Amino acid sequence: MEIDAHNLPEEVGLLRQIVLQLLGVVDEKDRLLERVQHQLQPLLRQRYGPKRERIDENQLFLFAAQIIAAARQAKAAEPGAQESGASVTTRQAHGKGHGRKPLPGSLERRRVVFDLEEAQRQCRDCQKPMQRIGEDVSERLEFVPASLHVIEEVRPKYACASGCGVVGAPKPAAAIEKGLPGPGLLAQVAVRKYGDHLPLYRLEGIFRRQGVELSPQTMCDWMGACAELVSPVWERMKQVMLTSKAVQTDDTPVPVADRGLMLGARAPVLL
Repeated sequence: MEIDAHNLPEEVGLLRQIVLQLLGVVDEKDRLLERVQHQLQPLLRQRYGPKRERIDENQLFLFAAQIIAAARQAKAAEPGAQESGASVTTRQAHGKGHGRKPLPGSLERRRVVFDLEEAQRQCRDCQKPMQRIGEDVSERLEFVPASLHVIEEVRPKYACASGCGVVGAPKPAAAIEKGLPGPGLLAQVAVRKYGDHLPLYRLEGIFRRQGVELSPQTMCDWMGACAELVSPVWERMKQVMLTSKAVQTDDTPVPVADRGLMLGARAPVLL
């Protein structure tokens, strides 16, 4: 809507629409000014700041595209542009998004229905049964604690009645030959130790609360066996990495928990 300062309408509705449109333009210009001031600070620091805080002038060109795009948006939002007051009102009404994020659709949903009793579904006025017209659904995020269970691998044996011999199903393959843990338990220990950085002695306490005694040394041996299992993956990753023209490494010291070392000991890790 074009605005003529010397010929303003007298209708309240049109004046309200003009005010909303101007407020939208002012808000857009304020955001542009704030963005430009934020991008001007590195330029002033590079020009007048201490030498150690100065930056390369070429880096300032990274902001050029953003400034040009913001200026075009501000120009399009001026009163002479095609944007109507209704769109400005809608943008102001919505504002910035906030609030609780929706839960992922991949999570398992367990439906629990809290229904009225038969007597409560009777109309209080005419005593007729009420018809269901819909439902209110709310979600509550719950956590099911991990638990240990024992899998009994049963292999029936069959013998010939004449004494010719005994046969039985072969034993299934295991991640660790003649070992106790299943693949799920090995994955849990590996993720908690290397993904969550949880020491093995703390995992020992967690399993003890479930009535299972697993020493840190035993779980450490399991992790060594897992390293052998994933060695083909590691070899493939090394082959792909060595095909690069350059390989960057970082010899970073990290704290280690070892009772044989002094408190606060650090060990180098090649990343």
